[in-house]
Amino acid sequence: MHGSVIPPATPPDPKRQLIVRHARQRFVREGYAATKIEPIAREAGVSTATLYALFGGKAALFTAVIDDAAEDFARQMATVRAEEGDARTTLTSFARAYADFMGDGFVRSVFRLVMAERPRFEAVALRFFEKGRTEFGGTLIALLVRLCESGALKPIAQPSWAAGQLMGMIEHPVFLVPLVTGDEVRMRRSTAEVVADAVETFLARYAA
Repeated sequence: MHGSVIPPATPPDPKRQLIVRHARQRFVREGYAATKIEPIAREAGVSTATLYALFGGKAALFTAVIDDAAEDFARQMATVRAEEGDARTTLTSFARAYADFMGDGFVRSVFRLVMAERPRFEAVALRFFEKGRTEFGGTLIALLVRLCESGALKPIAQPSWAAGQLMGMIEHPVFLVPLVTGDEVRMRRSTAEVVADAVETFLARYAA
């Protein structure tokens, strides 16, 4: 009996990707209701008929935009590699990369868009948030397990809780406050100070 042959993955359609990228900029800048299909097609260099043939309508295009953003963010987080060293060095490396990502203005603008349209696209929004939690949390959980096994941290019964605590101390000042109050509100602490405080507080509880 011969093993099944897995067919090669279908390469992404460049035309579709271009439309999604232009649509993301439009949706972020103008919101769902105010965004028109015709300018997106024109900016992407395709006809409106082609856009509708690929996506069916504005709702399907919006769904594709948010799913693409989630994949894009996941790819960015997949490149995060914590420095090897003691617990402080390793956690600070990860925390800084996480803070830089969550503090990015465009990242916040996409989150604002998803939050604003959640009543209309609840399944899309939930999928977006769940993917982010899995990608970010999973990376840190694996890191904490490794540090516990090496003896750098005390045994942690619930690594997912510990990961959430560290991430939460970073998210609040660099992401949630600007998300709610607007990007013009400046943090009192620098990103480096936020990261250092979060790591020190975490190690005060979990360091071996």
